[in-house]
Amino acid sequence: MAINIRKTEYFYTSIQDQPGDAYKLLSQFAEIGVNLLAFTAIPMGPDRTQFTLFPEDTILLSRAAEKVGFTIDGPHPALLVQGDDELGALTEIHNKLYRADVNVYASSGVTDGKGSFGYVLYIRPEEYERAVAAVNL
Repeated sequence: MAINIRKTEYFYTSIQDQPGDAYKLLSQFAEIGVNLLAFTAIPMGPDRTQFTLFPEDTILLSRAAEKVGFTIDGPHPALLVQGDDELGALTEIHNKLYRADVNVYASSGVTDGKGSFGYVLYIRPEEYERAVAAVNL
């Protein structure tokens, strides 16, 4: 099973929850050349949405956010895992983190339906270097 784990960083912003807001945010960043490795949007009450952005280039995202008027919080550390999807694909990663006493306080994953997956692990800053060492980065 081929798995690639890499260090990444994320930013988040919270906006009014209105039709088309995700489109506006994503299209403005795309026009500036921001490539996102991952993206999530979750409700934060009845009228707000929090976007979490995992850019390929953190400096470009910071500049783009300033240019389009979005306030972003970050960068925050995370791990991005991509690989071949098979039963138990993530167990060894979590086992290594568990043995290193690293708490994964949030995660999100998806398969492409063709045999590959992507998975983001949110790691607290004070545990990040230990997490990186545990997964041999």
